[in-house]
Amino acid sequence: MTRILLTGNAAAAWGARLAAVDYVPAFPITPQTEIIETLAEWIDGGVMDSRLVTLESEHSMLTAAGAAAVTGVRVFTATSSQGLLYGMEMLYNLAGWRAPLVLVNVSRGLSAPITLEPDHNDVLAARDSGFLQIHCATCQEVLDNVLLAYRLAEDSRVRLPVIVNLDGFYLSFTREPVEIPDPVAVADFLPPFADLGQHFRGGQPSSQAVAVLGGGPYSYFRYQVHLAAEQAAAVYADLGRQFERHFGRLYQAVEAYRCDDAELVLVMIGSFATKAKVAVDRLREAGQKVGLVRPLLLRPFPVAELRRLLGQRKGVAVIDQNLSPGRGGILHAELAEALYGLAKGGPLLASFVGGLGGRDIAEEEFLQIVEVLSQAVQRGSAPPPRLLFTADELQQVRRLQDIAHGSREGDDAS
Repeated sequence: MTRILLTGNAAAAWGARLAAVDYVPAFPITPQTEIIETLAEWIDGGVMDSRLVTLESEHSMLTAAGAAAVTGVRVFTATSSQGLLYGMEMLYNLAGWRAPLVLVNVSRGLSAPITLEPDHNDVLAARDSGFLQIHCATCQEVLDNVLLAYRLAEDSRVRLPVIVNLDGFYLSFTREPVEIPDPVAVADFLPPFADLGQHFRGGQPSSQAVAVLGGGPYSYFRYQVHLAAEQAAAVYADLGRQFERHFGRLYQAVEAYRCDDAELVLVMIGSFATKAKVAVDRLREAGQKVGLVRPLLLRPFPVAELRRLLGQRKGVAVIDQNLSPGRGGILHAELAEALYGLAKGGPLLASFVGGLGGRDIAEEEFLQIVEVLSQAVQRGSAPPPRLLFTADELQQVRRLQDIAHGSREGDDAS
């Protein structure tokens, strides 16, 4: 096992390399491109025995990925932001084909306006597609969960494609110490893609629900995708324990940080959760019983584990790095549904939206969130949803608007 500094993108590439992928259909988009460039360099240099093909769009890329996967080829690909949306039609097809492949998404805020920095609206737009979703907070998690994702996707109880998500810039281009597992140990954990008689073969006609069907058969096949996704929760738990035996690192559907006696809990996903851990440590030093809960699995949604971890808390603050216009934070809404019906009503639930378009969340803001949550628990009523946004940021926007208005007035005068 080797320990080196890797970016999140390089960690994703290493995951594909160690998985001994056969085929990499690709299309570049910031901030994902480094993954494809790294794989291309390895393949061109003979380090990887794989084929990389650049397609004309993300839609074509995902079509090629799914077509290859259903013939028994181990496939890896990656995208980001608008690219994921461009291929959205094919996400539903690949899940319906039961194509077991891994797609790394490097999260980036969606247009318009345009940004190159991360939030989670891109990947959460795909949450109903049938793809499973694993959300990473560190570069080590990226590499490890690419390997786990292949075991999960190819398991006969699941047989579904998986998205492994990491935050653009904050993680994709951040170097962290990463342990690269020994290839022999990886081969023991992740054997070659097994032919379970479910692959298409020339001269052997078969169907995998791709024909035009009526409502009855369509309902059957769509529900099979749902049942397989639900089954993936238990499979991921089993694989996480196997991974720990092989490599010494345990992965579970939900991470609980300093939650044993926590009365107030923060809930969030992605790399910004590492900043929340620092705030939790600071609050603990000040004597406050605060913890952090971070789901790694978003699909299937780990309802039972979240109810177990959060059901007896006094207050829970959900920090969404996304925004569903007209509804609010997506994770907050899903968690509220998951906790519905708990004895004594469950914890008081508060919604905060922050980090949109890569906007930083300062440690002081985490402290303020806990203060607002604590006061709400004392009052016995949830605070209104809040956007994390400072007065200084509002003044900056106002100045830009004034400049824009002045420019237009100048154009009119000329």
